[in-house]
Amino acid sequence: MKQKLSNLIFGITGGILVLGIFLIVHREQQADGNFLPDPVERLHVQPEGLNVYSARYASIPQQISFEDAAESTVNAVVHIRTEIKQRTSSYDDFFGPLREYFFDSPYHGGSRSLVGFGSGVILSDDGYIVTNNHVVEGADQIEVTFNDRRKMPAVIVGTDPNTDIALIKVEAQELPFLVFGNSDHVKVGEWVLAVGNPFNLNSTVTAGIVSAKARDINILGKRSSVDSFIQTDAVVNRGNSGGALVNTAGELIGINAAIASHTGVYEGYSFAIPSNIVKKITDDIIRFGEPQRAFLGVEIREMDQELAKQVGENEIKGVYIANVLPQGGAAQAGLETGDVILELNQRPVNTLSQLLETVGQHRPGDEVEVLVLRNQKPKTYKVVLRNQDGNTKVLKTEDAFFNKDLGVKLAKLSTKERQKYGISNGLKVVEVQDGIMQRGGISNGFIILSINNQKIDTKDDISRAINNTRSRFIKVQGMYPNGMKISFEFLN
Repeated sequence: MKQKLSNLIFGITGGILVLGIFLIVHREQQADGNFLPDPVERLHVQPEGLNVYSARYASIPQQISFEDAAESTVNAVVHIRTEIKQRTSSYDDFFGPLREYFFDSPYHGGSRSLVGFGSGVILSDDGYIVTNNHVVEGADQIEVTFNDRRKMPAVIVGTDPNTDIALIKVEAQELPFLVFGNSDHVKVGEWVLAVGNPFNLNSTVTAGIVSAKARDINILGKRSSVDSFIQTDAVVNRGNSGGALVNTAGELIGINAAIASHTGVYEGYSFAIPSNIVKKITDDIIRFGEPQRAFLGVEIREMDQELAKQVGENEIKGVYIANVLPQGGAAQAGLETGDVILELNQRPVNTLSQLLETVGQHRPGDEVEVLVLRNQKPKTYKVVLRNQDGNTKVLKTEDAFFNKDLGVKLAKLSTKERQKYGISNGLKVVEVQDGIMQRGGISNGFIILSINNQKIDTKDDISRAINNTRSRFIKVQGMYPNGMKISFEFLN
């Protein structure tokens, strides 16, 4: 018993001794300023007042309503089905109607059809629908399916391959439609919705953010093309082409046009044509029958570190004027080779795509304000934009033009004429002069549908079809308003 009591006293004494030593060390560390704070306090490593983002802001802000934007959009986005008829081979044509008997394959008049799908956005309550040019290009028949499953035929009103925009129309009234937002005000990081019909799945809505603006992905091919896209990570796949990119207010800020993919399906990068370009092109087609392209009249080189040093800039910004075209608006205003364009209409310009996007929102005759750096000093110029012919004339579809190769004056068909004749393209002969078509017996009213098996719808189409052939023979196919079809060949 005495031994147990002795051990207890010894243990208590040892504990008191250890505690006393700890308290002494504790006071000394406090006095020397070496005492470590409580471990919980070590988490606060940022100085007070520093503006940092908490992790909770990585989630979708609760005040954003995707439901409202989606609900207002799905009924204004349509499914587009196109059909392109192709002539079969001469071998197939030889069997003709007997093909079904010999090969258990139906005969369709010596032609086969290719079917394509895409999306479109209703722009007005009377049936104007915008989509991509590549969705309807070459289509013989276009069918539109609305979100309520109604189906209607559509005709092409006009196209612009330089921006990949096409305007089609259905005969309907009181349709739901989207209003344009200002794509210039779109910010990187902003939430957006992509609405379309991927893989023929109607009314599909996906969400993402704007990843970049004025992105040049070089898919349109021509030097004159406006290759400037809004990049987003909203999921877009085949069939979304021509669909809507909207902000959280349900405003149309872009038309989905492409994806960057190694597999052919979505991998995280999708691209939309900015709404300000879409609005301008569709308005041109409705008002004038064709897009009105404006040009600044300069050849541009993008800035890099070496070029910035040459012009005396400390920062790599602006675009360098490598050449000023003599008949352009820039030369008339006083811009010179070697100037660096910093802003256009007070919008910063650092890439060719940014410049083309801004100029692409204007028509010939519009005046723009250009801020340039010359000899390291800023100067502002007022430039009147011109068309590719070097003047400010607005081109209209109803303006007939003469083609010397054919010896006829031609005009574009109206929307009503296309619907009446059940065709999606064509140029009407309004005057026959001395030439090959007169010798072929063609008279006024004849509609040229194709030349050398290439569809004809514009002045440029005729030039390409005639000039881009190795054959000395030119094949013209067309019809008269009474439905009689004619095909003939002549020696060029």
